[in-house]
Amino acid sequence: MTVQRPDPERDAAEVARATEELLDSAAKLSAQELAGPSLLPGWTRGHVLSHLARNADALVNLLTWARTGQETPMYADAATRDRDIEAGAARTGEEHLADLRDSAGRFAAAVADLPPAAWAAQVAMRSGRVIAAAEIPWRRLTEVRLHHVDLDAGHGTADLPADFTDRELAWVVDGLAAHEGIAPVRLRDTGSGAAWDLGAAGEPELTVAGPAHALLAWVSGRGPGDGLDVSPAGHPLPALPPLG
Repeated sequence: MTVQRPDPERDAAEVARATEELLDSAAKLSAQELAGPSLLPGWTRGHVLSHLARNADALVNLLTWARTGQETPMYADAATRDRDIEAGAARTGEEHLADLRDSAGRFAAAVADLPPAAWAAQVAMRSGRVIAAAEIPWRRLTEVRLHHVDLDAGHGTADLPADFTDRELAWVVDGLAAHEGIAPVRLRDTGSGAAWDLGAAGEPELTVAGPAHALLAWVSGRGPGDGLDVSPAGHPLPALPPLG
């Protein structure tokens, strides 16, 4: 399976759908549940929702950069990013929902305002990686879909749309291919039959197989490997580097 090229119009439409699903889940959370732990270490569910709102605004900054040609970083600096997430984490459910809707609206408007030629503009992610602006809606979709899982509110990787799961799995695995920090391993999707080799060595001796959603949960750090089979039998799952 190859990595699918971004299609900003299609991806933005998917962002809108994913956001509505996220809002439905968030609206059901009580104040106690919002203050409870998410699947992300050290973050409550409120932190996850606060981050998603600020991420939308950060990606608006990149869209502004692409539209104007003037460098507009996602965040002023790491400390400001962390402080803004922390400041919003303890808000009420109504405040979270309003912020998520408003920031999603700003993102959608920025996408709509971008001239077609500007999708080819080069912008820099927080990590420093340079991408084409056409990739921004896909990046937002990934944030919304995976952090919806991180809410730990009854929506797991098995509930993700199959087309998203397949695409994100190929995307993540592409970033891990030939990575020197992991043992050589072959991943096999038992649904599609697709296979990928990870690690910098030659022919892998270890195979990890399972459905796409279980593979995605594992390679994205959102699961210990439940639903996956390792062969030869008796071998533990290899350690994977964190996503960056």
